[in-house]
Amino acid sequence: MTQYHEPVLLQACIDGLNLQPGGTYVDITFGGGGHSREILNQLDGGKLFGFDQDVDARANAQALADPRLTFVASNFRNIKRYLRLYKAEKVDGILADLGISSHQIDTPERGFSTRFDADLDMRMNQNADRTARQVVNEYSEPELHRILGMYGEITNARTAAAALVSARSNRPLKTVNDLKAALQRYAPRGKENKYFAQVFQALRIEVNEELQALEEFLEQVPDILKPGGRLVVMSYHSLEDRLVKNFINKGKFQGEVEKDLFGNDIKPLQAVTRKPIEATPDEIARNPRARSAKLRIAEKI
Repeated sequence: MTQYHEPVLLQACIDGLNLQPGGTYVDITFGGGGHSREILNQLDGGKLFGFDQDVDARANAQALADPRLTFVASNFRNIKRYLRLYKAEKVDGILADLGISSHQIDTPERGFSTRFDADLDMRMNQNADRTARQVVNEYSEPELHRILGMYGEITNARTAAAALVSARSNRPLKTVNDLKAALQRYAPRGKENKYFAQVFQALRIEVNEELQALEEFLEQVPDILKPGGRLVVMSYHSLEDRLVKNFINKGKFQGEVEKDLFGNDIKPLQAVTRKPIEATPDEIARNPRARSAKLRIAEKI
C-alpha cells in the first residue's frame, strides 16, 4: 500500500481530525489506505468508513482486513446516502485527499500520465461511460475552449481547442501521443511538460466531474458532522482549494458570507487554521507530489 501512494501531510491530517478513540470517521478518498491505516491505529472502539470509486482501492481495503473499516465503492458525492444506509448519519470527522493518486498516474493504461502512451481514458471510476477520448473527439470547439481555459487554466485555450478539432477532422485522437502531437506546436518552449500537465488536468476534471462532485460533497458536510466534528481537506490545485476555502469561510462557493440581524456570520463551519498547511521542504524532497498540497481544517460550529 505504501507503494500505491505515499500519504501527503499524514501527521497534519491526523492532528487536524482531532481523533477520539471511540469516534466515527470517514476517509472519502481511500486510495492506497495510507491515511486510513493511521486513523485505524488510533481508534479503540471507533469506526471508519472509506469511500473510493476505483476498483484498485477496494483491493487495498480488503488487504487491510480490519473489521472496524467499512469500504464503500462509490464516489464521495454520495456520502450522505451511504452513511444513512449504514446507520451512521452523524460522524466525528471527515478526511479528503483530493485529486489523483500516484498509483493512478503511474499505471500507464489508465491514460492519466503524459509520460506514457496509452488510450485516452482518465476515468477514476472504470465503469463510468465518459472517457477523455470522447471529450477530445466529441466535444464542440466552444466546449473544449471552456474546459481547457477553466479547468486547465492554459492561456491559449481557444487556440488549443481549435487545434484539437482540426486534428480530429483527419483521424480520431485515440491515444496520449495523438493528443500531445495535436498540441505540440502550441506548447510554450521549455514549458511543455507543465503545459501538457494542465491540459491533462482539464480533461481529467471534466471526465470525472471532479469540481461538481466536490461541491456536492461539501454541501452535505454540515449535515453529517457532529457539533465540534472536523473536516480536513487536502487539495492540489487552485480550483479545488478555492471551493474548499470559500465553503469554510462563507458557507457557500461564491459571494459574501450572509449575516443575521445582529451582524453575525451565518455559516456552518469555522476554520481551525487561518492559512492552509503546506508540506515542509523535507517532505517535498521525499515525496514531490506534496509540493502543491494545501491542507485546510474546519470544525462544525
